[in-house]
Amino acid sequence: MPPRVRFPPPAIFLFKKGVKMVSRETKNPERKKVIAALEKQHRKTKQKLWKDIAERLKKGRRNRDSVNVWKLGMLGKKFGKKFLLVPGKVLGQGEIEESVNVIALEFSETAKKKIGEKGKAIGLLEALEQKIKASDIVIVK
Repeated sequence: MPPRVRFPPPAIFLFKKGVKMVSRETKNPERKKVIAALEKQHRKTKQKLWKDIAERLKKGRRNRDSVNVWKLGMLGKKFGKKFLLVPGKVLGQGEIEESVNVIALEFSETAKKKIGEKGKAIGLLEALEQKIKASDIVIVK
């Protein structure tokens, strides 16, 4: 019986000169700071929200969430004064009719402008510094 051929796991790429391991860790220093701050907040407050957001931010860029402004406008009507947290990027497609408070990792220029006209656009680190309660936050996918 011939030996069973095993394929390498997806993190290993074969090159002519040998095998190279590819790191799955983020290389963005700003995102590392945000993840570390979220994990620290989780340890301090024992609230699972912060750990969940940190785990979502550890994913690759293609797997992270991106939300358009029109969706935030609709959710703003539904949830009122609560903060809408996007663990990814907010894009500028659509319009907002009512005031909305949005927390996100990144904002496009147009999204920040549109949200700023009617409400607040806050970065994740700024939100942690403001000590916003977890009960006042809604996670948006």
